[in-house]
Amino acid sequence: MIKAKDKRPQIRIRSLCKKLNLSKTYFYSPPLRMKERDAEDLLIIKKYFDESNQIDGIRQLEMTIPQKEGRVMNHKKIARIKNRYDLVTKIRRSSTYRRFAKKKQEHETCPNFLEQNFKDLKADQVYSTDITTLKYNGKKAYFAAVKDLETREIVGICVSNRIDINLSNTAIKDALKRLSPKKKSELIVHSDQGFHFTHQSFRSLLAEDGVLQSMSRKGNCLDNAPIESFFGLFKDHLDLKGCKTMEEVEKAVTKVIDYYNNERPQRALKKMPPSVYRRHFY
Repeated sequence: MIKAKDKRPQIRIRSLCKKLNLSKTYFYSPPLRMKERDAEDLLIIKKYFDESNQIDGIRQLEMTIPQKEGRVMNHKKIARIKNRYDLVTKIRRSSTYRRFAKKKQEHETCPNFLEQNFKDLKADQVYSTDITTLKYNGKKAYFAAVKDLETREIVGICVSNRIDINLSNTAIKDALKRLSPKKKSELIVHSDQGFHFTHQSFRSLLAEDGVLQSMSRKGNCLDNAPIESFFGLFKDHLDLKGCKTMEEVEKAVTKVIDYYNNERPQRALKKMPPSVYRRHFY
């Protein structure tokens, strides 16, 4: 086997290993055999890696080396050399307390103030909200609805192709905009413990208007049965077979909601549609 020093006498393996704090056995081991073209690059990379207290990563070294040495070194080469010679970057350990505090701040549950009391209510006293999935043309859409538990009217909706925080927030804004400040302060909004409803942005929307937030017990779908029941009925009337775009889905959803609120009579509402029942009694 021809040694590196026989090819290039100016490279002395012993002194190179000493500078890099490597053993000769480590240097000559087959999986980590150093290539001559990497020798100079390794010296430069290790120099600035050690100067940073071994905390600089690949991207930082890629920016530092041209600035200090006046030569460009590809990040792929830096990654390969760091990996080959175990130049492992120290990673800052995240704070357990900070992680817990952030999770608690962003996602906090509320007591179940409703306790399945779905009767003997007044209009705009308790709203129930949730999200369901709609399928069309091989794709998915998401529908958030807010239901008045007394009049059974759907008072807020949002349809989107993204199941993000904006979906639930838009639906509740749609429901609250029709209420006076006094009505908002007397309102309870009930939901499950999904992340949309435990998120700080949703809680803030309710708190700003003095709305009391209530949540189902974990894993108990019966605590939010009225909105679940509505989604079943809603999907019975919804036909998305001909829908190819989100605009068409939104039109189909709006059409069913309009029918449900203004035309479909309900026995529990003295055989009136929800909107007629509201006008008649409230």
